Amino acid sequence: MAENDTAQEKTEQPTPKRLREAREKGQVARSRELNTTLILLAGAGALLLMGGGIFQRLQEILRRSFTIEREMIFDPGAMHVMLQLRITEGLIMLLPVFLILIVAAVLGPLSMGGGGFSGKAMAPKWSKLNPISGLKRIFSLQGLMEFGKTLAKFVLIAAIAGFLLRQLSGSLLGLGHQPLERGLMHAGYMVGWTFLTLAATLILVALVDVPFQLWNHQKQLRMTKQQIKDEFKETEGKPEVKSRIRQTQYDVSRRRMMGEVPKADVVVTNPTHYAVALRYDQDGMRAPRVVAKGADLIAAEIRERARAANVPLFSAPPLARALYFTTRLDQEIPAGLYVAVAHVLAYVYQLRAATQGGAARRPDPPTDLPVPDDLLRRAPPRED
Repeated sequence: MAENDTAQEKTEQPTPKRLREAREKGQVARSRELNTTLILLAGAGALLLMGGGIFQRLQEILRRSFTIEREMIFDPGAMHVMLQLRITEGLIMLLPVFLILIVAAVLGPLSMGGGGFSGKAMAPKWSKLNPISGLKRIFSLQGLMEFGKTLAKFVLIAAIAGFLLRQLSGSLLGLGHQPLERGLMHAGYMVGWTFLTLAATLILVALVDVPFQLWNHQKQLRMTKQQIKDEFKETEGKPEVKSRIRQTQYDVSRRRMMGEVPKADVVVTNPTHYAVALRYDQDGMRAPRVVAKGADLIAAEIRERARAANVPLFSAPPLARALYFTTRLDQEIPAGLYVAVAHVLAYVYQLRAATQGGAARRPDPPTDLPVPDDLLRRAPPRED
């Protein structure tokens, strides 16, 4: 089986179970190029939007840092406190930029493989230390793609950087003739836009890398036809699983059936082996329906429920067997049993009226109920 499995090509799409197990192991589609591009673009955008305010606050921090009173020079503790204050102010100044970078770093993985944490992905894998496996990864399709991306990034960034330096060469040389504050502002402006332009070039690499990573992830999770068959056997095809499903369905059906017994008009019994509960509504039913039936222990439980709910029990062995063998739950009785069941229901109605009216004499139960022989010899229907 193992030889056939390895010989087969993985041509089938992964099943939901395989995708779920892969996600639990941390095997999801990821694009480092998309993450890097989003972080760089977010950082460049943050610097352009908040660069002016950051520059002004940085000037203020530097001005206060170099404005020192004479008493503080001879107080080492004061110098330590002032250093802590300036570091705190600097971190608070850069906090919005850090938050934007964190959001960008989170959105990248979420946009590809979704969220989730897997402890299995963090577990050490000694196979990664195998040099042979490492060489296979280097010369694999994934390794070739990584080399191509690295080369493409180098060529793109080098070409765009050379073009920007050529375009901005006059402005860069002119910074030396500007006042200090204005020159620094102009330099920061050029650095921000240059940074944004270089980051935007990586969008081209990400546009190629994202579809490739999605395709490669699906390719790695593909399955052979034998693997799909084995998975089906392990889940729905296992005998114990089927047995457990059947048992659950049987328990649900039995509870629902027993809940219908108190609503029945009569329970026809064998009197010990079979019990069939019948219900008839003249307004909503064409013929009486079987609301519960069973043999042996289930028949005993039906009789018990009927006694507790004051549902009449009528002993008619041939009729009970015929009803049990020829009907399903919530199904109308066969036409051949209409007359026999009509006699039983008429007796039940007369008995109920006599009991409620306090009559001294109760009606006699019907005998010799007409039950066709062909209905007695039928095999019991399957309860699907």
